[in-house]
Amino acid sequence: MEEENTPNNEMEVDRETGHDGFISSGDELEPEQPADPVESVQLVIVDPQALDVDFNHGRIAKIENLERLTQVENLCLRQNLITKIEGLSTLTTLVDLDLYDNQITKVENLDALVNLTSLDLSFNRFGKIENLNTLVNLKKLFLIHNKITKIENIDHLTQLEMLELGSNRIRTIENISTLINLTSLFIGKNKINKLKGLETLVNLRTLSMQTNRIVKLEGLDTLVNLEELYLADNGIEKLEGLDKNTKLNTLDLANNRISQIENLDHLEELQEFWFNDNKVSAWKEIESLVPLKKLETVYLERNPIYYDAGDKLKADPSYRRKIKLTLPWIKQIDATMAQSMVG
Repeated sequence: MEEENTPNNEMEVDRETGHDGFISSGDELEPEQPADPVESVQLVIVDPQALDVDFNHGRIAKIENLERLTQVENLCLRQNLITKIEGLSTLTTLVDLDLYDNQITKVENLDALVNLTSLDLSFNRFGKIENLNTLVNLKKLFLIHNKITKIENIDHLTQLEMLELGSNRIRTIENISTLINLTSLFIGKNKINKLKGLETLVNLRTLSMQTNRIVKLEGLDTLVNLEELYLADNGIEKLEGLDKNTKLNTLDLANNRISQIENLDHLEELQEFWFNDNKVSAWKEIESLVPLKKLETVYLERNPIYYDAGDKLKADPSYRRKIKLTLPWIKQIDATMAQSMVG
């Protein structure tokens, strides 16, 4: 069930579709839906001693008949027709529960699952985070694409390392100051307009806030261990506020409103700089990247410098060559490997 949406430096990155097989928060794909209504089937246990039980895409409408599972640790009920969380009270050995893509309208009846370390309730229909009181051993919590309007009732989950809240209706980062063990936080595709409430999350290595309403880079000073920062598709106008984030290796500011590349000299570990679809119009701005000798990939397409001076609808034929001349060590420019470029 584990999903990771951050780039792996040893793997080829596709900026358009995601990384390592996982679509990043803010870019989630809708689950496949059946073309026609289907009849539900009853859940039947074949091996009571099984440790891993997978009923993925099984047309199951009700969680039942699981009492015989005395040793199960991983239960997958992805892509079914389940409307209610029930029938799990005897499965106290569970460490991983996957209910991704069902029709659940309320988080409930999980109290007995005190050994859970991973819970996936993504792509369901509930609007409130609740009834997780006993799940204090959770390390990973996935709540993508529901109808959640507020971050609440998780401040006691202090063992959490990964929290995924992408594609909801959240307006404010709040009630997570106690989650100091978080290393990955994803809140993309929400309605958040301010970077705040992150001050205590000093162990964060990955922060994804893509597709929100953020206009200013701020509130990151205490995140000194941050390695990957995703802020694409916001309204940010100035590159700033990263003075303390010297461990960054990936910075995604694509599709914002930034006209100057500045305040990056100190990011000596930076390898990936995604800055396409901004407002950079002067080639001298690229020179700001010269101090970053570990930089391997830059995305700058669809900035004003990308287009031909005589035809604003056509790419400048010397665009890539100019970048390569300024940053001769670069390995990838946009989606093209720099070594293979001609001219």
